[in-house]
Amino acid sequence: MIEMAMVERNENEKRSLKHKNEKCVGCGICSDICPTESIRLGPVLPIARGLVNMDYINLNKDKCVLCGLCASACPFDALEFKIDDKNIKELEEYPKWELEAKIDDESCIYCGHCVKVCPKDAIYLQKTMPEISEFMIGETEIDEDKCIYCGMCQEICPADAITIDDNDVNSSNQKIANGITLDESKCVYCGLCRRICPENAIKIICTTCMYRDEIPELEIKGNIVLDEDLCINCGWCQEICPKDAASVTKPFEGEIIMDEETVCKGDSCHACQDVCPCNAVSIVDNKSEINGDLCVLCGACSKACPQNHILINREKMNLNNIRSKSWEKHLSTLIGESSK
Repeated sequence: MIEMAMVERNENEKRSLKHKNEKCVGCGICSDICPTESIRLGPVLPIARGLVNMDYINLNKDKCVLCGLCASACPFDALEFKIDDKNIKELEEYPKWELEAKIDDESCIYCGHCVKVCPKDAIYLQKTMPEISEFMIGETEIDEDKCIYCGMCQEICPADAITIDDNDVNSSNQKIANGITLDESKCVYCGLCRRICPENAIKIICTTCMYRDEIPELEIKGNIVLDEDLCINCGWCQEICPKDAASVTKPFEGEIIMDEETVCKGDSCHACQDVCPCNAVSIVDNKSEINGDLCVLCGACSKACPQNHILINREKMNLNNIRSKSWEKHLSTLIGESSK
């Protein structure tokens, strides 16, 4: 079990700093800005690959002055800083990230695309589809005296409504099947089974068209929830949503720069792909490609790249309410072109 990185002191006021490794992405922002160099970034790539079981960062308890700068700067809430057991996120005088990720219930059609692509499994969908029997009306009859259990109707049925109860045929039991069942809750009365039956054993009547004015409108009911505690504001949901129901505000604005003087090792390395918390990196033609629309500019890929091929250029960060000149100076080092 990983020992949690934590520092705590009780003097005039109780202060504590706790690292939540399950939320950490190994970006190194905290170690980059720590004024006392109390935070050291661990072997991010082996940790991300599951080769090493340890925290992404190490806290030097003797050097840390518990200022809280690292916790304020972390856009992923992986560092929790408390004063007298109160999280500084709740205190008015500390900086605040202006991040947002939401899904508009009124626009959402519950397709589930966002659930499938979310790299942090932060989106939950509960969907109820209408029963076929409420909208398809008809009658179907299978004459078992005529049926030879050829199985053609079962194979062609688009709704998987027909099931043949097959036997284990042997010399003492030469009967192919015990019976055939049609589940009318699944049947769409399309008539394919009747048309393919070689023995004319199936009769089917579809009355849906005759009663179409009495059939209710199709309605899909559901509920979609985005867990902000797990969300890293990558933008996958926003990019994939066909109805523009998802919107995301990222921690940084800027660009990723590939250094042309170095050579990407691509398939033989893929370190950037392994550490990216956003699934924003692909290896194409033996070179890494980073989708800027899905990147949060955390810098984990840049830290992990052994060729120093990736540079992060942050032009703006959505961190407001910075009241200390000293903190403003340290935080400003996150803006501009990164260096490893």
